[in-house]
Amino acid sequence: MNKFTSNSLFLGLIAVASVGNLSAQSSKSPSPDKFINVANMDLSVKPGDNFYEYANGLWLKNNPIPAKEVRWGSFNVLHDFNVNAVRSLLTEAAANKNAKPGSLEKRVGDFYGAGMDSLTIEKLGYSPIKPDLAKIDIIKNLEGVKTAIASLRTNGSASPLFDFYVDQDSKHPEVMAAILSQGGITLPDRDYYLKDDARSLKAREAYQQYIVKLFTLIATPQLTAEKNAKTVFDIERQLAQAQYSRVEMRDPYKTYNKFSLTDFSKQTPGLDWKKLLAEMKVTEEDSLIVDNPAFFTTAAKLLQDVPVENWKVYLKWNILKRAANSLNSPFVNASFEFGKVLSGQKVQKPRWERMSGTTDAVIGELLGQLYVKEYFKPEAKARMQELVSNLSKAFEIRINKQDWMSDSTKQKALDKLHAFTPKIGYPDKWENYEGLQINRNTYFQNLRNAGAWAYNKMISKLGKPVDKTEWGMTPPTVNAYYNPVLNEIVFPAGILHFPFFDPKADDAINYGGIGAVIGHEMSHGFDDEGSQYDKDGTLRNWWTAEDLKNFKTRTEKLAEQFDGYTVLDTVHVNGKLTLGENIGDLGGLNVAYEAFKMTKQGQSNEKIDGFTPDQRFFLSWAQVWRMNIRPETAAQLIIVDPHSPSEYRSVGPLVNMDAWYKAFDVKPGDKLYVAPENRIRIW
Repeated sequence: MNKFTSNSLFLGLIAVASVGNLSAQSSKSPSPDKFINVANMDLSVKPGDNFYEYANGLWLKNNPIPAKEVRWGSFNVLHDFNVNAVRSLLTEAAANKNAKPGSLEKRVGDFYGAGMDSLTIEKLGYSPIKPDLAKIDIIKNLEGVKTAIASLRTNGSASPLFDFYVDQDSKHPEVMAAILSQGGITLPDRDYYLKDDARSLKAREAYQQYIVKLFTLIATPQLTAEKNAKTVFDIERQLAQAQYSRVEMRDPYKTYNKFSLTDFSKQTPGLDWKKLLAEMKVTEEDSLIVDNPAFFTTAAKLLQDVPVENWKVYLKWNILKRAANSLNSPFVNASFEFGKVLSGQKVQKPRWERMSGTTDAVIGELLGQLYVKEYFKPEAKARMQELVSNLSKAFEIRINKQDWMSDSTKQKALDKLHAFTPKIGYPDKWENYEGLQINRNTYFQNLRNAGAWAYNKMISKLGKPVDKTEWGMTPPTVNAYYNPVLNEIVFPAGILHFPFFDPKADDAINYGGIGAVIGHEMSHGFDDEGSQYDKDGTLRNWWTAEDLKNFKTRTEKLAEQFDGYTVLDTVHVNGKLTLGENIGDLGGLNVAYEAFKMTKQGQSNEKIDGFTPDQRFFLSWAQVWRMNIRPETAAQLIIVDPHSPSEYRSVGPLVNMDAWYKAFDVKPGDKLYVAPENRIRIW
């Protein structure tokens, strides 16, 4: 399964799951005629008034969102090209009748082929989950409910009531720990249950209709299904009320609460964590890390107060919602109809595209081995290593230039920078999913097997040394990330493609694209969250009191800047929720520019296609973020996404960079103009 989904410390470039991508080195990979194309720009707009429109205006007008998408921009165009490339790998593997049992081709082909066997899936209906539902029916008491909560998790069926995972202990990163996290709800965020604005009310109504629909699909009478919907929603609303907000969940100290099993059991009367963990196959641990202890106190009280019959409904719902997209058309269509209320998506993606994504999500390092063999070339990795090295040198220069930091804190920052572990392209050690059973004729069972396999692998890490070779993304993913407890920056092969990177492009394009991505991930090590971890990945303070005060003053100003941006109606960007990513963008672009100015082109004034090197650098950055988005999706992302909307990611850092003003002759009176003394400077 996708490893990073369980890692609460994962800090990615974008809120996009893995997608297939071709390396820029492939002969099959397209290269644009012009890396900066004026046909995509709106030259009638002054750069200083609306740089996003100036750089992307005609592209935005000429590229409406396809019906099967919820947003359409550079990432999506790349995805659309890439997913077709991955499709060719999967189709070839599925058609290969000579593939040896146990080979990459055989396992990947069988998994994808089973998912594409819609006739069998339609014929089976919901029979794959009937045994799970039957087990819930025979529960007699609260102990049976607790046992089901554990067993559904271990067999890959569902994760009811709370989230559980194994990860590094952030105060002792050499140790793998059992971690409990708030959970138990279905809607994207607690706010959907707690707010009474029109969008939240519409989402809640659609959600309860969805619950009713899935229950009726398993032959539940309509009136009973409606009662079940109320039961499920009431339980989830009470769980939502006990959850921390997403801003609170970004505080690594607030969410680090370590308990002995005995002490935590006392805090959650009725929940014997030693017994419950044993039922979850965890037997050797004597302690837990808990992100929100009060949530579990509430959950324990709910278990006591809510009737067993209601809990059985809730457990059935967890099975249904997890399985819906993997069953026959009525279930898949019901899931889509609910989802489109939240996202605005018009039509479902074709089955092959959904199965391609599922294959990458479930066995991505098997697919990834086929992918890099075919498309990823050593030259791409070598060029990335060079860029990472150059960005590191630039970051060192910028740290040393900061006038708001003491020498002692600067040295610790440099120590952390020099300790970064870069990972480029694909893992040195592949996950081969040993023991995972994949059958060409049993799509749903393949998913269930994968869920159980992933759970068993996860808990097997307890008591073992941390495996620093693991990746949190698959090789075909168009994204990148920073992990503070490993102090690593990771760039999958999938992102090494235009508009981020192209070996034929001039330095301005590559530094404004992939260079800024590298700088972004490096800057996560020094954002408001990552800066609380030292060079070894340990959660502990390494700042002097005065330096930390100066840092917070600057970051608070950045939060205020983004709070001022409007998205829909009166909905604003949440500056505190997006602060880490905004620091990443501001720091990343500054560091990339510093590195660019070390290059021959960066030190020249030679124009290409009418633009100076500096102009090309900033235009390259801006075109990465061009995107049209459905209002429903925009509204949802404001609540759940720690990244700012693309328009503001494009211009937010620029208005704080003197070089941008000089490059485009931005003057007082221009709408984006910020006086030099008010420009925010962090890294």
